[in-house]
Amino acid sequence: MDVVRRNNVTVTGNPQGRAVVLAHGFGCDQNMWRLTVPALAEDYRVVLFDYVGSGRSEPSAFSEERYSCLEGYAWDAVEVCEALDLRDAVFVGHSVSAMIGALAVGMAPGRIGALVMVAPSPRYLDDDGYRGGFSTEDIDELLASLESNYLGWSATMAPVIMGNADRPELGEELKNSFCATDPDMARVFARTTFLSDSRDDLKTVRVPTLVLECTQDIIAPREVGAFVHQAIADSTLVTLEATGHCPHLSAPEATNEAITAFLAALR
Repeated sequence: MDVVRRNNVTVTGNPQGRAVVLAHGFGCDQNMWRLTVPALAEDYRVVLFDYVGSGRSEPSAFSEERYSCLEGYAWDAVEVCEALDLRDAVFVGHSVSAMIGALAVGMAPGRIGALVMVAPSPRYLDDDGYRGGFSTEDIDELLASLESNYLGWSATMAPVIMGNADRPELGEELKNSFCATDPDMARVFARTTFLSDSRDDLKTVRVPTLVLECTQDIIAPREVGAFVHQAIADSTLVTLEATGHCPHLSAPEATNEAITAFLAALR
C-alpha cells in the first residue's frame, strides 16, 4: 500500500528547507500540530502524518500484531521518511512519539538527524529508583476503564491529560480527538503506550536532542524530563512555562520558540 495514502501524509512549508517531521501522540492526529506548522513553514519543509489506527490513516492497514509494540509505530515513521526520501530530518515527537522517534533514529540511520521530544516519558510505571508517575494499579485501572467504556474514559481523562482547567475548550478538543479514534485500535495503542519501557532505548540516541517538559504534567512529571535528559548524551532540557501534557496546544508560543531556537542552532 502507498505509504503516503496509508499514513495520510501531508507536506507543506518551504520545499528547499530541512525536513521537520511532526508526530502526534496517543489518541491524536496531525491536526494537533496546527499551531506549530505556521512557525516552521517559512524556513522548513514540514511533514505531518497519522499513525495507522489514528486520524485519517488507512484503517485496513491496521494490524494488532504490528502495533502491539512501539517498533510498529516507529516503522510507520521510518517508512514515511523513506517514501519521501528524507535525509537528516528533524523528528518532533509528542508524548509516546518521543520514544517512537528514539527507536526510529536507530532503525534508519541517516534519515533522522535530530530529535525534539515534547513531554516525553520512557516508562509510565513507577519502578525502583524511577518515578514514572503511575503505579501498577493506576495503569491497570486506566486500561480497564478505557477498554470497557472508551467514550466515557475519553470524556473523563481528556481534561485531566490536557490540564488547564480554566480553558475547558482545550480538554474538549482532546476529548473529541480521542472519540474520533476507533476504540479497538485505540485499545491497542493505549496498551502499547502505557505498558512500554523505553529507558534503555534512550541510551542509544546519538543525535542532537531537545527535551521539552512542562512545569506541571500529570502524565510526564518533572522527574521524567530529568531522567530523559540525563539518559541522552548531550541533550538539551527546556522547561516550558506551561501546564498539562500538550504544550503545543496550551502554550504554542513558548513551545514554538523552543523548537525554532533548537532548529536554528542545528544549522
